[in-house]
Amino acid sequence: MGSRQDHRGRPRAAARPRLQPLTGPPIGRARTVEVDPQRLDRWFAGFAQRHGPYDATEESTPGGVVRDARAADGATARTEPFGHDPLGVVLVRRGGYAVGLAHGAALTASKVGTRHVQSRTAAGGWSQQRFARRRGKQADELVDAVVAHTRRLLLGDDESPPAGAPHVPRGLVVGGDRILVREVLDAPALRALGGLPRRELYDLPDPRRDVLEAALRRGRAVRITVTDP
Repeated sequence: MGSRQDHRGRPRAAARPRLQPLTGPPIGRARTVEVDPQRLDRWFAGFAQRHGPYDATEESTPGGVVRDARAADGATARTEPFGHDPLGVVLVRRGGYAVGLAHGAALTASKVGTRHVQSRTAAGGWSQQRFARRRGKQADELVDAVVAHTRRLLLGDDESPPAGAPHVPRGLVVGGDRILVREVLDAPALRALGGLPRRELYDLPDPRRDVLEAALRRGRAVRITVTDP
């Protein structure tokens, strides 16, 4: 048996070329950080320390100044401000809700409550239909309650408030369950809020007072998309 034959005397397949590792610069990885507006200059000072001097352009938008920066090593940072004031916050999950109106960093009016919406059941037949009807009724009651509180706190119980009214928010922070939030904001009583810019925070737990305060902080934060070199 020759060196180019296998144990049965058949010709061996030609050896495959080995894969060579890719060379060249790594692909930039993007990540998002949230920075308090008061700490933005300090954050960019740290960005310069980590990546070297940077060039930046700025553009004014209704939510604030958008800054695009590129550092000496190729790292980039783009800001997404959300400086609308006053700011409304609407959080809804099956376990409860929280609604607030904020001027600056302070909540000036709020309502936090609990409502139970039954989880889905694996049962079949008549029981499944009964649980589905009960769950639907509980969800409707939750949505109706949140709509009423939102109308009272964010619109002053006026479905058509005058333009520029000081108690009406200029932007919305929403979070919790996407479907429930959509049902709340789609209510005809809240149509005055329909065109407001929104910041979405669907990774929040069941709304409580501390969750409402955290949502306000994150809602006001400047989001910065950073791409490392």
